[in-house]
Amino acid sequence: MPSSSVLATSLDALGQKRWDELSQLAEFNPAWHAHQSTIKHGFALSDFIYQQILKYPKLVDNLIKDHNSANVDYCRLLTDEISAVTSEVELNRCLRQFRNKQMAIIAWRDLLNLQQIEQSLLQVSELANQLIVQANDWLYKKLTERYGVPQGEFGPQPLLIIGMGKLGGRELNFSSDIDLIFTYPEQGETSGGRQSIEHQQFFTKLAQSLINSLHNITADGQVYRVDMRLRPLGDSGPLVMQFGAFEDYYQEQGRDWERYALLKGRILNPPCAYSDELQHILKPFIYRRYLDFSAIESLRNMKALIQQEVRRRGLVDNIKLGQGGIREAEFIVQSLQLIRGGRELSLQLYSLLAAVKQLISLEILPENEGNKLIVNYLWLRKVEHCLQQFADKQTQVLPDNDQDKLRLQYVMGFSTYPEFLAELQNCCDFIHSQFLLLIGDDSAKEDEPISATEQAAIDLWQLDLDEPECQNLLAQWLAPEDASKFREQLIDFSKSLKTSRIGQRGYNTLNSLMPLLIVNVLNCTELPALERLQRVLQVFKAILGRTAYLELLLANQGALKQLVNLCSASPWVTEQLSRFPLLLDELINPATLYNPTELREYPSELRRALLRVEADDLELQMETLRQFKLSQQLKIAAADIAGALPIMKISDHLTFLAEAIVAHVIDIAWQQLAEKHGEPHCENAGPRDLQNKSFAVLGFGKLGGWELGYGSDLDLVFIHNCEGNQLTSGVKPIESSQFYFKLAQRILHIFTTKTGLGMLYDIDMRLRPAGQSGLLVCHFNGFVTYQETEAWTWEHQALCRARFIYGDKQLFSDFNTLRLSILSRQREPSELRTQVVEMREKMRQHLAKGTAELFDLKQDSGGIADIEFIVQYLTLAYCHEAHSIATWTDNVRVLESLVETGSISSDDAQQLKNAYLSYRNQNHRLSLQNRSYASYTAELQQHKSQVSDIWRRIMS
Repeated sequence: MPSSSVLATSLDALGQKRWDELSQLAEFNPAWHAHQSTIKHGFALSDFIYQQILKYPKLVDNLIKDHNSANVDYCRLLTDEISAVTSEVELNRCLRQFRNKQMAIIAWRDLLNLQQIEQSLLQVSELANQLIVQANDWLYKKLTERYGVPQGEFGPQPLLIIGMGKLGGRELNFSSDIDLIFTYPEQGETSGGRQSIEHQQFFTKLAQSLINSLHNITADGQVYRVDMRLRPLGDSGPLVMQFGAFEDYYQEQGRDWERYALLKGRILNPPCAYSDELQHILKPFIYRRYLDFSAIESLRNMKALIQQEVRRRGLVDNIKLGQGGIREAEFIVQSLQLIRGGRELSLQLYSLLAAVKQLISLEILPENEGNKLIVNYLWLRKVEHCLQQFADKQTQVLPDNDQDKLRLQYVMGFSTYPEFLAELQNCCDFIHSQFLLLIGDDSAKEDEPISATEQAAIDLWQLDLDEPECQNLLAQWLAPEDASKFREQLIDFSKSLKTSRIGQRGYNTLNSLMPLLIVNVLNCTELPALERLQRVLQVFKAILGRTAYLELLLANQGALKQLVNLCSASPWVTEQLSRFPLLLDELINPATLYNPTELREYPSELRRALLRVEADDLELQMETLRQFKLSQQLKIAAADIAGALPIMKISDHLTFLAEAIVAHVIDIAWQQLAEKHGEPHCENAGPRDLQNKSFAVLGFGKLGGWELGYGSDLDLVFIHNCEGNQLTSGVKPIESSQFYFKLAQRILHIFTTKTGLGMLYDIDMRLRPAGQSGLLVCHFNGFVTYQETEAWTWEHQALCRARFIYGDKQLFSDFNTLRLSILSRQREPSELRTQVVEMREKMRQHLAKGTAELFDLKQDSGGIADIEFIVQYLTLAYCHEAHSIATWTDNVRVLESLVETGSISSDDAQQLKNAYLSYRNQNHRLSLQNRSYASYTAELQQHKSQVSDIWRRIMS
């Protein structure tokens, strides 16, 4: 690509300044004067090139000689360097210096337009390939010296490394991170070394060493940021998995998005019998042997997610993720490969460029559009490389400073930056047009005559009607007084537009949308039309400045109908949609809106959402967690409103959702701390890592009892069982106990920080040993001592509802043993009854807020707290006789256990259970209506009377 011939004055001055600094170095070679102009250009265009030359001045010779050489033998060059390495410290230094020198050469060729972008993509990919594989080979050999060789059917087993994404496609961008998946052939034990270990241990140690060698930052920098989240089960899965488990996972649990991701999954190791076996495992999962139209709906959902992310995050200057960017081009090609690659074996390619050419050859893509797609895709990749080569930083965002703008326009061959932007817009417009054509919505809407309701709605919004005209127009729906108030609401809303941030495009969209809204409001019968309109306009006011959401509702009238229905049913939902407009995206597909995620699928759905977030972007991780919670909670509420879920299932969904979030928050917090301080080393368990933390979370209260409601906080207690106070393994080591304390702090920070999407959950830690004065996280031995010698009766009552919700297997077993031991203590019944009743009376006096007309379902006499205290009293009184009473933590199943053991009559238990479920159902209804107390009904009066009677008979 020919560049603009004249370097901007400021860049020319920068190049001259850096040349002068180079010429002062002792290593300066006078022969370089002959290439002064070219060197100055390179210095002006890239801070990275300049910095590497200062570190390695002799690199200049590599730049100015043979710079047209396209085929670089990175394998031979790195082998020569690495052959002299004798320790991991030397290995790390060798890898980083080799990477930096070679990348400086590639940047030089790119920015001076000495090679095509296709060649650059191949070079960056092959360089990465060699760095990964040769580092792995060196570490493998080192490990076998101690542990011996993991033998298999075809000889020594290798750690097979699957390079994902652009690395797999041999189209890696300049400053990319690398997505890897590790696997090995079969289980067994190593042989021939000083110490034999299981293959799983061997390959886990190798994988950890390889990640450290590539990922850790040293004085020489970093080789690559390593991302392992695409492996089976993500961060919660094993770091490395043997073939059998690998195949089982993908055949039994593999998702369509994983098929899409593995499309570019290339084995980086040299071919061997083991790699052939792995290919045979992966191919049937990725490609179906027929035209795979079953994947279309999944791809349509992926496409909608892409559009949704662009809309939510406002990615206008991002050439990868923005509209018409690199990601959309990739999606076009990979979707066609996924659908047709099973039958057309020639489409089973890793390279996007090769795949497009094959799609053209097979006449799946028209030749003109296909060739134009290649040209525009490569143009964007060239821009991406430039942006990253300026400073060796992973970015796809257009520059916001004049220096980089000048650099970009110069390298891309434009006289002015606006000319470059115009060409960029043309490029993105073409790609986006092809993206929109792919997997379109077949439900074309035919033109229909306008109904009387639609015409009335148009007139109401567009015409300046007086009060009698409005009353006449709305006569079939509203009484005259209500029609006047309806008109006033529309007038007030129209006036508010004058002070809003809505632009002309948004105003035009709103003018088309408002008649549709009015039709939906008038046709909906769930609530008086005045209140319906008021609630929906509350949401509209929140999105006036966000035209994309107005356009979403206009383009998806089903979503508009869902909005009206949900707002009619619940002011709580209205408030959620007003505060968090991103939830409007969930209204597009009623099939998913009213069908919440399967209980066991919350972790994998959350993992999928977080895969789109960089592992070190804590701010975006926190936003994504909140988005996920809000959207899933909305689906649960929608199903609740529609009557699709019974009360216990609603609580189950809210509880499983919370548990999935807790697990991911802990992983994020651990990774953040480990990045800074390294990981703890325990005297009793050795080094700890992401999969083996020696850390656990106990859930109390509603979380412990699987009884969460909308807006519930989480009662948590943190424990660990790491012995000793050895230092962590990082560059800024701290004592292990301090690590766990900081881990607890970080977890609370992620949960409770108020972002634009609010808090994730409010966390209540008062049930930890010694309450608010106690440590945030305590050693399990301390937790045992406290429960056995210091805890009050009410704390043992709380233990009835305590449940292990996250942590290591050993802590799980130890906690359940302790819990049963405490609950099954023999207690003197009358003393126990007195203590429980006294605590209940204190709560009632301080917390009950009911009146003669309104029932405080939780705290009034005969309410939820009475039932809970009866159950807890009976558990503590009789568990020593029947340990099965302690099996469950939710009140319904505990009552069933109490009946089975004869601790309560079946009639009393049934009455308590009926009342409890009725109260909880009422509580959910109240939450959706933003109300705190229930109006008395005959049913509530009966339940209250029955519970009070049972309380008197058992607790008096």
